[in-house]
Formats: sequence, structure tokens, C-alpha cells
Amino acid sequence: MDPEKRDAGGFASVAARIPFDEIRGQVHSTTSEAIQTALRKASLQLPLDFQDFLSLLSPGADQSLEQMAVAARELTRQRFGNVIQIFAPLYLSNECNSHCTYCGFSVGNNIRRKTLSMEELDREADTLYEQGIRHILLLTGEDYRATPVEYLERAALKIRDRFPSISIEVYPLKRDDYARLRPAGVDGLAVYQETYDPARYKEVHLQGMKRRMEFRLNCPDRAGQAGLRRISIGALLGLSDPASEVYMLGLHARYLMHQFWQSQVAVSLPRLRQATGVSNIPEVRDREFVRYLLALRLFLPDASITLSTRESPAFRDHMANLCITQMSAGSKTDPGGYAVSEEGDRAAEQFSIDDHRSIFEIRSRLQELGKDPVFLDWSTVLK
Repeated sequence: MDPEKRDAGGFASVAARIPFDEIRGQVHSTTSEAIQTALRKASLQLPLDFQDFLSLLSPGADQSLEQMAVAARELTRQRFGNVIQIFAPLYLSNECNSHCTYCGFSVGNNIRRKTLSMEELDREADTLYEQGIRHILLLTGEDYRATPVEYLERAALKIRDRFPSISIEVYPLKRDDYARLRPAGVDGLAVYQETYDPARYKEVHLQGMKRRMEFRLNCPDRAGQAGLRRISIGALLGLSDPASEVYMLGLHARYLMHQFWQSQVAVSLPRLRQATGVSNIPEVRDREFVRYLLALRLFLPDASITLSTRESPAFRDHMANLCITQMSAGSKTDPGGYAVSEEGDRAAEQFSIDDHRSIFEIRSRLQELGKDPVFLDWSTVLK
């Protein structure tokens, strides 16, 4: 079965033919010969196939992490130079009707809920604009009534003159909805599958529209069909077997890059973080996490790789010199967190962050590391 082959049922139909438990077994039983073959190809910058990718994700590849890092750093420099794209998230709402066991916005949590008015959005946008941000990511919880498509359209229109690139990370929409938002200034979609493990997906999504795994899996397909310029996908590490999750994420990205070649595809691997109602967080160790990120770069030379403020400053600085090409900066994960809410009157955060540096501090540090932090690479004149 070829995961890159177009299917009328979208990526959900492709994923249905790849048993997650089988991937888990293959990842953890990869031979040393297969690992060495993948490493030789990576060192020579030859294209990696699916077996090569699987091999580099396996625990056995941990002994060759330095070799992977050298190859990934060289490949990143060749394809992206020293550029690190900077963006900021802007939360429109934390109202939600889905019950997800890993999220601070989950409907069962007794938290302060808030949806920004257009005036409040204006203040939040001004604050980020004054700090140099030009690429914005608008986020909401999964409450269709609090933030319908009409609200998203008004929000994009409200800020489009300040931000040449507007992406959304909201509940999955239909293709026509994405097409409707495109003229309002929305040119990108971020949607995390959370977990590609069907059994685990049912266990962590207990209520709401998010229980519809297939509808979410095909969300990037619908965005690509609507002509969105950026498509970002990810898996939340800590919900199921992480190596298997990364393998499925890589396949999903490769599929999207073949089917929607006009769109830029980005991948991200957020690690599960503490939040309201979320505890008992499985550990994904740094060395293991680095292996996954390096394997993604070697398998997806032209994909952007994003690292968020969930990670520590030291870790983000280190990975910026290896394979990361996109970072959030100065992030707040609550609606109104930048300018609207007083410190004692803040709405609940979706999750805790670890990198609390300001946008200016992150830009200065990246420059010290020899990187080129870019805030604007896309002009509205091109939209």
C-alpha cells in the first residue's frame, strides 16, 4: 500500500489501512542493518523511503544520534538557510463543548471561560503588531456556537491589514468554510490529530465533535482543496506510543505534500503539558524527542518543522541549530492574555508554557546563534 497515493476518502482512508499496532511492533523491532542503511542514505542526502524513516525512529537509532544531527543540520541549511520563521498564537476563545482528557479547555473543567469581542481582539492584535509579529495563529476551543464561521470571518477581516499571514487552529471545518475564510485573509490551517491511534483516540475524546476521528483526519485535505497556502499538522506526544505517532505524522505530511503541492506543509510534535484537569503526564525524554525531530527532517527535507513555547529556552535554542525552521514567541495560551485581561482576572490557559522569553529576547537570542529570525516572508500584495 502506497501512503502517497490519492484516495477519494482522503488520508483517513489511507490511515485505515495501516494498523497502528503493527507500526508499533515494526518500530521496536527494526534491525541494526536497516538503521545503518537509513543512516548511509541520510549522510549522502539520498531520499529516504518509509522503511528508512521507520528505522530512524526506532530506539536502536539512538546510538547514532550525532550522525543524524549532522545530516539534519546540513539538510536544513541547504533547504532553509539560517531562517527561523517567527509567529505568535492569539486565542480568541477557550469555550469548548468537547471533553478531551489532555486539554485545559475541556468542557468538564470548571474554569473561567471567555470569547473575545472584536474590540478586545483589536487590542490583542495591536499589542502583538507593536512587538513585530506579522504572522498570527488564531485559536479557539471547540464550541461552534461561541465561535461560528461568521465570527472567525469577522476576526480575520478585523486584523488582516496588520498581519499578512493569518492561520487558524479551530474546530475542523468543511471545505466551503475554508474557501469562505480565504478572502477574509486566512491563508493557513493548523490542526493537530492529537493521536493517530484509533483505540487511544476513543479513550481520550469522551464527548463532542472531536470524537469524529475520520472527520478530523481529513481536515487538512479539505483545507488543501480550498487552496490554503499553509497546512500544519501534528501529534501530541504522550497519548500513545510516540515513535508510532511520529511515523504516522510523517506519512500524513508526505501524503499532503504530494496531493497539495501548492501548499507549504509544516509538522509539529508538542509534548503533553500540565493543564487544568491534566496530570499523570507520560515522559517523553529529551534525547528520544530529539531523535523524532531529526528523523522528521531527514524524511521530509522540504517541510517546515515547528517548535512551540511548550519547550524550555535551552531546548529551543539547541534545536534551532539543528532542524527547526519555525517558532512561536511570547506566547499566551488564554484569550485576552496579551493586553485585555488583568493579571488577577485572566481566563484559563489551554496548557502551561516553558519558554517565557519576550519576542525581543527570542529574536536577539536567535541572532546570537547565527540564525535569521524572519517576521515577514509573505506580503498581502501577493494574496
